[in-house]
Amino acid sequence: MDEPVHHHTHAGHGAAPGAGQGHGHEHHHHGAQDALKDPVCGMAVTEASAHHLEHAGRPYWFCSIRCKDKFAAEPQRYAVEAPAPALAPTDPAPAGTIYTCPMHPEIRQDRPGNCPKCGMALEPLLPDLDAEERNPELEDFTRRFWWTLPLTVVVTLLAMVGHRLGLFDMATQSWIELALSAPVVLWAGWPFFVRWAQSLVNRSPNMWTLIGTGTGAAFLYSLVATVAPQVFPESFFAMGRVAVYYEAAAVIISLTLLGQMLELRARSQTSAAIKSLLGLAPKTARRIRPDGGEEDVPLTHVHVGDLLRVRPGEKVPVDGAVVEGASAVDESMLTGEPVPVSKRAGDKLIGATLNTSGALVMRSERVGAQTMLSQIVQMVAQAQRSKAPMQRMADQVAGWFVMVVVGIALLTFFAWGLFGPEPGWVFGFINAVAVLIIACPCALGLATPMSIMVATGKAATRGVLFRDAAAIERLRDVDTLIVDKTGTLTEGKPAFERAVPAPGWDADEVLRLAASLDQGSEHPLADAIVAAARQRGLALDKPEEFESGSGIGVRGRVAGRALALGNTALMQQLGVAVEPLVPQAEGLRAEGASVIHLAVDGQLAGLLAVADPVKASTPEALKTLREAGLRVIMATGDGVTTARAVGARLGIDEVHGEVKPADKLALVDGLQRQGKVVAMAGDGINDAPALAKADVGLAMGTGTDVAMNSAAVTLVKGDLRGIAQARVISQATIANMKQNLGFAFVYNALGVPLAAGLLYPFTGWLLSPMIAALAMSLSSVSVVGNALRLRGSKV
Repeated sequence: MDEPVHHHTHAGHGAAPGAGQGHGHEHHHHGAQDALKDPVCGMAVTEASAHHLEHAGRPYWFCSIRCKDKFAAEPQRYAVEAPAPALAPTDPAPAGTIYTCPMHPEIRQDRPGNCPKCGMALEPLLPDLDAEERNPELEDFTRRFWWTLPLTVVVTLLAMVGHRLGLFDMATQSWIELALSAPVVLWAGWPFFVRWAQSLVNRSPNMWTLIGTGTGAAFLYSLVATVAPQVFPESFFAMGRVAVYYEAAAVIISLTLLGQMLELRARSQTSAAIKSLLGLAPKTARRIRPDGGEEDVPLTHVHVGDLLRVRPGEKVPVDGAVVEGASAVDESMLTGEPVPVSKRAGDKLIGATLNTSGALVMRSERVGAQTMLSQIVQMVAQAQRSKAPMQRMADQVAGWFVMVVVGIALLTFFAWGLFGPEPGWVFGFINAVAVLIIACPCALGLATPMSIMVATGKAATRGVLFRDAAAIERLRDVDTLIVDKTGTLTEGKPAFERAVPAPGWDADEVLRLAASLDQGSEHPLADAIVAAARQRGLALDKPEEFESGSGIGVRGRVAGRALALGNTALMQQLGVAVEPLVPQAEGLRAEGASVIHLAVDGQLAGLLAVADPVKASTPEALKTLREAGLRVIMATGDGVTTARAVGARLGIDEVHGEVKPADKLALVDGLQRQGKVVAMAGDGINDAPALAKADVGLAMGTGTDVAMNSAAVTLVKGDLRGIAQARVISQATIANMKQNLGFAFVYNALGVPLAAGLLYPFTGWLLSPMIAALAMSLSSVSVVGNALRLRGSKV
């Protein structure tokens, strides 16, 4: 944990929420430290960071050597955009939050807003655990959508059947449609027109350019047709009025609002992983004062060298070492180890892990940014920001599509005005507007979201939850799969395997005595042994004495006999010879089991093997994945011997044991550098950074919330067979999306030349409003209908 590259945090990661925001710290150096931010990446840092330099007489601190080098190369850029003022130890002012675009991570600014490249709302680099769980933009879009949806429905029905009902003359109906659609277009659609204007100012054509141009043209054309119909040629009058496009503009605005609401809800989950991690740390610590008294203090007030008491059932507040006491500490949330680890004086403790049984006194060694939890938070944040989500296919072509359509519209206007029959300029205006309307991205906008919506619903019925469209798009390209062992390949819960008796002893008697003694223990291994004995109907005796203070096992008396149950260290301490069963113990460990020794009256009675069983579905799942052409790699925090044993049993050739979270992240990164498309499957907090960094993260639904929030795909049942199903769904969905985009472009390819009037010299045909509306409707219906075919696809 000495790598300086990871020594950064946000709001005192691994500390209480709100750390780094200056409260309660007016006279503590840590309070000022936590308020500093790296000017390059925006991550919170401290003055203890090894990376710092001065520029223009002002000191700057950095989270890593990479950020420092970037700053040194272009100091003016970063100093202007995100200055890091030198704060006095008593200065409580926090540095500003840095906002970035999820699609374009290079965009950074110190206030909320929209991305100048794609128009998406910017979001904080790192979430604040104390911030309210609300999204102002989502609330705004939701309000605009629901308030104007009835108007959109009514104006659409009126446009479709109004002339048949005969309630009004058609000229009056145009005014009514204007009154109904104006709030939809001008109020509900206002944010889209703002982004449309930004796309023009920033010279970055995108989907907002199409939507703004199309709906604006449709509405303005219809407005002119309603207010001043006399400017149009006689041929454009039908049923007493010039046909209008109000319903097209209103429907596109409402559909776009709905799509934005769905997208914002999905994006709000991206910060959930980091918030879950931040929430792991306890908010207070019990500090032992020099006079021997104790007090509960906020975690932000804990300093290196403080003595802290950790009672049974409490979380370890920060990283440190045991000073006195012994206990079993559940580290599974961070390390993936399924069995609590025994801790005695001198052993290291990790912040946010759970003390299960005994009381401990510890000395704090790493606080704030230096804790392992803080570093995992940082790795997840970096992984999420190091890869922009894949642009949707519609967005990839939007730039040139917009330019082509606008170019054709202008060409149409001038060609008709200069060379067309009288009144040429009026014809030119009408046809130019028709080009923009027929190219309005109604079908194009629906092409991918409809496929995604249907696919996600289909996948959910199979126990596969996709977080976003990018995950579906990317999964089909995966060629390498990294799997965690504990909880992914295995059940993640210790289960008794067998007892190996010493000469003169019976296996059932060894299990019965061990279970009798373990009735007084809260250790998960003890639970597995007691459960196995009861399942076999063995009569258990009540222990007459019980002692669980050694941290390496338990001791007591059962039926008048002195019993000791624990690891090799306990046997050595008691002078019990274990040599007779050493080969059997090694054999059990080679099979992936934890070995416990039982001594009766100072003599070895036998061994008990407790292991984490492989899930019943795992062998079949691995076979299916190999047949699909995936390279499978196992990476686990468990010991190398255990890992290789499980790998051999499952036919996995490439196995990595004793892997820390940073190692898993490095493994993913290394494979990606080789050009591999990597999926990572895991269930623990220790898997979170790798899940976020992988091209596709696959979390077990039976695992931790942090893993699920870090992953792009969740397998609800924790069954690896879901990966193969998810890939099939991914492949079918991408094919469907390409078909939908094909439909949308075919309609445009046919409709745009007709709208431009290319056929007029030969046939006298111009695109009437009715035909344009019908073409737009048909294109949308074909896209929706094709997407719905996914529901019937076989997985």
